[in-house]
Amino acid sequence: MRTGYATLPLHGGRAPAWLFRRMVRLARALALHVLEAHGRDALLRRLSDPFWFQALGCALGFDWHSSGLTTTTTGALKEGLRGLERETGLCVAGGKGAAARRTPADLEAACAAWGTDAGALVRASRLAAKVDSAAVQDGYQIYHHAFVATREGRWCVVQQGMSDATGLARRYHWLGEGLESFVREPHAAVCCDARGETLNLVAEESARAQEALLAVARAPDRETGRLLGRLPELTLPRRHAVTAADLDPRRLRRVLLSTWERAPADFESLLLTPGLGAKALRALALVAELVHGTPASTRDPARFSFAHGGKDGTPYPVDRAVYDHTVAVLEDGLRRAPLARRERDAALRRLARFAAAEGRVTGDG
Repeated sequence: MRTGYATLPLHGGRAPAWLFRRMVRLARALALHVLEAHGRDALLRRLSDPFWFQALGCALGFDWHSSGLTTTTTGALKEGLRGLERETGLCVAGGKGAAARRTPADLEAACAAWGTDAGALVRASRLAAKVDSAAVQDGYQIYHHAFVATREGRWCVVQQGMSDATGLARRYHWLGEGLESFVREPHAAVCCDARGETLNLVAEESARAQEALLAVARAPDRETGRLLGRLPELTLPRRHAVTAADLDPRRLRRVLLSTWERAPADFESLLLTPGLGAKALRALALVAELVHGTPASTRDPARFSFAHGGKDGTPYPVDRAVYDHTVAVLEDGLRRAPLARRERDAALRRLARFAAAEGRVTGDG
């Protein structure tokens, strides 16, 4: 696997309307060309590749070094393919903030149109979000979650977190194809220019810690009871990013009562326990280590071209005439391409309607 890094600082402002309208059209045309030439699975693989995704954002004309590239690129792709779910067999769900919370509804609507069940896709979306917000505690708060699904039930995720301390972003890529476990080295890539202290419960070396966590979460035992009785007196291991507040006995008892009632079957089920957040999981990880001697991994999972210019003029201002010419050439190519399936003809008819009317304008910088 190719590895690398990207610096993604927080930029203020929004993508201007004149640029985002063009980004929507170009993102739609590029996606349809990939679908025509290589199919749906190939598009998922490309989106899960951080280098290809970054190049896509640059081709669309966004700032190459901005955290907004992630949110605006996925937003343009979602807007560009909106309404084409039946014809393309592809759905772009979620987004930033409130849009991320609507991911299950987006997926259920697409699956209803396809006549398929959304259950597995919704679960995959929730698990990917929970892993990067709770099981990987690296200081980056997840605020953007884009989930791309196909009619066949395949998927990829592009989600992003922000560090309040540094003002930098970290992007997480997932690919459902070939994924053996959501809780054992699940990422296709994690991109950030900085690494630091991390509680990584999905690292390969955290396997025994996961088993110990489940043992603590499933049912009380005498040792756990004794530990809870003397929590205020415990001296915490220095390698843990755990504070005294994480080990508040009353809060920890409430968490354990909740998990004991549900008795999660596996670590994935534990992560999906309602109300089990990052703080509670940190506390459980430490309790499991103290009871069973199973430290969790602290390994940070992050690994370390300009077609149309950039919004902020880097490396040069967007040339609107060249941009419009690129879109026109791609859309004309789609019209001329030999299409074997009737659904592609329908997609092109819809594409013509989209191109003739101004779409809704959203985006951030």
